[in-house]
Amino acid sequence: MSAKKTAAPKPHKTKTRAKKPATKKKEEKQSIQPRLAKVTVNIGVGEAGEKLKKAESVLEGVTKQKPIQTLSKTTNKDWGLRKFMPIGCKVTLRKKVAETFLKNALKIRENKISEYSFDNQGNFSFGVPDHTLFEGQKYDPNIGIFGMDICVTVENPGYRIKHRRIDRRKIPHRHELSREQTMKFITEKFNVEVVE
Repeated sequence: MSAKKTAAPKPHKTKTRAKKPATKKKEEKQSIQPRLAKVTVNIGVGEAGEKLKKAESVLEGVTKQKPIQTLSKTTNKDWGLRKFMPIGCKVTLRKKVAETFLKNALKIRENKISEYSFDNQGNFSFGVPDHTLFEGQKYDPNIGIFGMDICVTVENPGYRIKHRRIDRRKIPHRHELSREQTMKFITEKFNVEVVE
């Protein structure tokens, strides 16, 4: 009887995987550029009446848009506030109008913003103490002087999902704008110096 010949075991081939180039997701994340979503300009008066009308005229003169009234959310007897009582006015600016207004407002602040003005969600705010510091605005003794708060919202593309009416969703943490990214964007886009 002839012995069966057994085939020699084949040497085990180890697969060497070549390093893949950076995935599309990583490339897209690096190429995403934040953008200026809106600029909200607010004047708080604390009471309705003639003073609020003056504030509205000042805000319309500065922004070239008609303001809307802001209403009190609570009742406070010490301050003489009732719920839903008009206590101020605001204007929301977008796109090129917002950029132009923000550049003018930052000139008043000598292109400097404090570090504590930024939050962790892509927003920052600062104040302008006197509306007559804007170009074309003059002091009127019948109106007086009004200061204003300017709140700026910076967003990544894709933030529409948290505002849309149908199938609204939250922004995932990986897509949110950090404080450092907002500072970098403002520094590069508007030549702003962030002061500690």
